[in-house]
Amino acid sequence: MSKMKTTQATATNKKSLIFEMEKFIEKYKLPIAVISAAVLIVLPLLGLGQYIMRILIMIGIYSMLGLGLNILTGYTGQVSLGHAGFYAIGAYGSALLSLKFGLSFVPAALLGAALAALCGLLLGLPTLRLKGTYLSIVTLGFGEIVKMVLMNWDKVTNGTLGLKNIPRPSLFGFELTLANHGIYYLMLALVALVTLACIVIIRSKIGRAFMSIKEDELAATMMGIKTTRYKVLAFVISAFITGIAGAFYASMIGFIDPNSFTFDTSTLIISIVILGGMGTIRGMFLGSAILISFPEVSRFLMDYRFVVYGLILILMMRFRPQGMLGWQSQMPYKFPKLARKAMNPDKKEAKA
Repeated sequence: MSKMKTTQATATNKKSLIFEMEKFIEKYKLPIAVISAAVLIVLPLLGLGQYIMRILIMIGIYSMLGLGLNILTGYTGQVSLGHAGFYAIGAYGSALLSLKFGLSFVPAALLGAALAALCGLLLGLPTLRLKGTYLSIVTLGFGEIVKMVLMNWDKVTNGTLGLKNIPRPSLFGFELTLANHGIYYLMLALVALVTLACIVIIRSKIGRAFMSIKEDELAATMMGIKTTRYKVLAFVISAFITGIAGAFYASMIGFIDPNSFTFDTSTLIISIVILGGMGTIRGMFLGSAILISFPEVSRFLMDYRFVVYGLILILMMRFRPQGMLGWQSQMPYKFPKLARKAMNPDKKEAKA
């Protein structure tokens, strides 16, 4: 009995320590965000070289991909194994609009992301009754269908040869490249906008509906939440964010082909969500930073680095299935100010 009590006390202490850590971050999130932003802005001025800058940009791209899938999987509980399909649609849509019609990056990216969102709507509607493994299989099939269309629709996508000479983003006639760090700062701006949008969505009525569907869809339905509408909306939002990342990737690389959007890409995206912590925002940055930089750091392991990569994921699933920052989603829910006022009308009258 004494050993059992000691174990329970230790677990409680660990839990409280994690909660205290999260409270500290939450309390000082503004200065932490300002310091982090300052560091990221200054990084290109340190002469890190184009190779390191490219890795940082890829971390930013996969952070956006993780944020997109996190809306669907982390907050709504709908598992997707075909997000590389939305990634490809955003990339090809934006690239074709730039090449065929001469559109600049911003309108091409928005239209490409809108096309991905439309495909998300078309995929979400027929899969409303599916859950778990069945939904995963359907989304996996969607990703493979998109890849096959890109490979065989030669007149539009140029087939396996891909699209070349995709115009780079420009600002007031000034081309943004790796050399002048313009593409890096554009990535930071996009990541910041996507992150802000995700925070606003999660803290809104829509976000609360997403989380209720994840916890108990039947209970959400009994409470009057239109689960059908919100599940489709989650697909659309997730696909739009993923399409934005795809449009930026195409413009940054300048060349895309179907092999850039394989099942391995979908696996990497969902691994980022799982590793960082489903249902968290900060976890997506941590997960992408680890999984994108790890293959580069572990090049000395040669062929064995993928074995180590797999072992890390297995150990995470065994000992910390909630992810590295998954404990954040276990914090007590913080009600909006209007909700707190509605629940405590006496305090409001007392102040008056």
